[in-house]
Amino acid sequence: MLDKITAIRQMNEWGRIHQPFIFIISYDQSQCIIIKPEDIDQQRLLCHFGPFTNEPLQPPALCPKQISWEIDPPTFEQYQKAFQFVTQTEMKGNSYLTNLTACTRLKTNMTLRNIYTMAKARYKLWIRNQFTVFSPETFVRIQGHKIYSFPMKGTINTTLENAAKKLLDDPKEKAEHATITDLIRNDLSKIAEQVIVEKYRYLEEIRTNGKTLLETSSRISGILPDNFYSQLGDLFFSLLPAGSITGAPKDKTIRIIQEAEHYNRKFYTGVAGYFDGKNLDSGVLIRFIEQEADGSLIFKSGGGITAKSNCEKEYQELKEKVYVPIY
Repeated sequence: MLDKITAIRQMNEWGRIHQPFIFIISYDQSQCIIIKPEDIDQQRLLCHFGPFTNEPLQPPALCPKQISWEIDPPTFEQYQKAFQFVTQTEMKGNSYLTNLTACTRLKTNMTLRNIYTMAKARYKLWIRNQFTVFSPETFVRIQGHKIYSFPMKGTINTTLENAAKKLLDDPKEKAEHATITDLIRNDLSKIAEQVIVEKYRYLEEIRTNGKTLLETSSRISGILPDNFYSQLGDLFFSLLPAGSITGAPKDKTIRIIQEAEHYNRKFYTGVAGYFDGKNLDSGVLIRFIEQEADGSLIFKSGGGITAKSNCEKEYQELKEKVYVPIY
């Protein structure tokens, strides 16, 4: 485990010599894992980041045939208290968008390793006795000298009538997505040139163990400087924490989140990914199950809040996201 300064130096050095590595960075960037693929102990850490995986050829057996999945979310009154604090600060002009999250107690007949093995997602991560992640959201992707980001904001259950139209036409969802797209465009402009929104607010389908969700994403790109490999750590950390899981303006909103949530996100809403020596792919650590010291499980989830948000709808979205993509 490295601190932020050491992690930046390591990424700069390995970027300079084009050394492939895995990186896992906590939300507050105080805990960082930077490791060569050949040094990973498969008994302690498994990952699947885009095209890269260190999974064994034969996945472990003993996965249950039928999945039990019981959730105990925070009460509406508990969520409402945090929600009201956030919206009141937004009405004062301190934030335009705040990502509010909470912990849901989870009982299941699956272990963290079972969940990792069975879940289907572009970004998956398992650390023994700590947590597992199955994230659909890309943070940044670097291909050659071009950097891409794919902010994901706006969720709806497809069982609702005209779900896609409702999501795309919802004024609150439109405002939330516009805000996060502008924030990410601004973040990329700090390290890249010719930053543009290539595709705005398109639909993506997320399948789960019990339902299908629609989410909206955008694609933003820019051109990195010629010498970016030797600055890889500095450039990457300058984008953290991810805008989609904080809000805008970022610095003020981070302080609002600290006051509203009353728990430690730890690695939840951090980022992780793989650098192959030339290209980089990374995901945001959402869809996150953490194991506590007594062995119990908590699922961390949340969503973007604006001054126009409806508390009941946001509470429902928080619960909708407590799923596992096993189908």
